Amino acid sequence: MTWLPPDFVHPVRAELPGGPYLRPITGADAAIDYPTVMGSRERLWEIFGEAWGWPAATITYEANKADLERHEAEIAAHESFNYVLLDAAGTTEYGCVYIDPPAKAGADAEVSWWVVDEQVGSDLERALDAFVPRWIAEAWPFERPRFIGRDLSWKEWLALPDAG
Repeated sequence: MTWLPPDFVHPVRAELPGGPYLRPITGADAAIDYPTVMGSRERLWEIFGEAWGWPAATITYEANKADLERHEAEIAAHESFNYVLLDAAGTTEYGCVYIDPPAKAGADAEVSWWVVDEQVGSDLERALDAFVPRWIAEAWPFERPRFIGRDLSWKEWLALPDAG
């Protein structure tokens, strides 16, 4: 199976119960993304550091903005997707959802997500945890998505063979 069907149109907004929503991230989000990421950097590094090398302690605002611009270009090209989780007003970032082509064998997509430290264990995190797998099943064309950090740990994911 190819990564995505040629006629696939990715969602531009996904509403969670209670007002928060997901939308594709852009370089223009750097002003809210950088302080959000850096405010939860230590925990995010514990989750993503070994696999992605992100977010480095030394990341600058400019490097973060360039990273978001790269994500924006990848979204436009349908290479991978990074959705930002925002409050109903669109002014506060609560986290992100990543939808990527498989780097490891056995799946047709790899999905992961996080919330800011202040939302860990909250109703919002529980809502996002319930929402993402349902959204992937309903709005995306995958048959075997893998939810990294949910249906297997990042350590287990790293041990899998690389995708062909």
